[in-house]
Amino acid sequence: MSYLITALYLGWSLGANDAANIFGTAVSSKMVRFTTAIILSSIFVILGSIIEGKNGIETISSISAMDLTTAGISSLSAAISVTIMTVLKLPVSTSQAVVGSIVGVGIMQKHIALTGLSKILVCWVGTPIGACIISIILYLLLAKFLNRLRLSIWDYDFVMRAGLIITGCYGAYALGANNVANVTAVFYGAGLLSIETAALIGGASIALGILTFSKGVMNTVGKGIVKLDAYSAFIVVLSNAITVHVYAGIGVPVSTSQAVVGAILGIGLLKRAEALKKRSVVGVFSGWIATPIIAALFSVFIYFITHLKYVG
Repeated sequence: MSYLITALYLGWSLGANDAANIFGTAVSSKMVRFTTAIILSSIFVILGSIIEGKNGIETISSISAMDLTTAGISSLSAAISVTIMTVLKLPVSTSQAVVGSIVGVGIMQKHIALTGLSKILVCWVGTPIGACIISIILYLLLAKFLNRLRLSIWDYDFVMRAGLIITGCYGAYALGANNVANVTAVFYGAGLLSIETAALIGGASIALGILTFSKGVMNTVGKGIVKLDAYSAFIVVLSNAITVHVYAGIGVPVSTSQAVVGAILGIGLLKRAEALKKRSVVGVFSGWIATPIIAALFSVFIYFITHLKYVG
């Protein structure tokens, strides 16, 4: 059971980096308190993990044959990579870190399931693009609906706060359903955990990361790319939730960071491309590219070290 420490570490780092992104825009727009956001996120991420996390767990566990040692190596490598990016306050894809580390182990074992990997790669590309398109459509459609209601300032404020909280809870649920596979799927594949236990432990560890170390990345996502008003924040949270939940149904873990940034970029494009903070965008995309590479290198290195044979 000591191998599970690496899974708990990975779940914690995922929660710290990815999970609070679902409420990042709401918090930065001053519509939802940070404390409220992390408590609600923690509750619903566990629910999503338990109720709908099984599909993703089965997909990730099918990429490479794992025993307990290689599962631990993969989990640890991904966690280290995500922790590095979290310290740098960059929103990165834990899904990419996990798959990168699994591929690294697969290279050393000379076994990678290309069919499952290609499915994941296609979904990675589609995540920010899909979220961007969804955010543009929702922004235009719901704006027309709200304008017809002719709400007072007080009523509008209430509707926005309620909307951000409801969609944030939905986003947390979708996150758990989609990303719990990143945490414990390799241990399910190695035979250490049942799929139900894997979902529960994974969800709980993600929640712990949300509660303890999510504020830095939340501020980067909420403020670092484009300034958001309450309505824009609502659209971003909803677009993220829909995008991630769709992929949960497909059974492919994707990044909430990528979905959030894609949605924010959609809003930025509508408000004028000049409103986008290009340096922040470049930094985020650089992190996405670097994450799987770094995770793969860590897993190759750790695999090599742990399999050295010393002659006395």
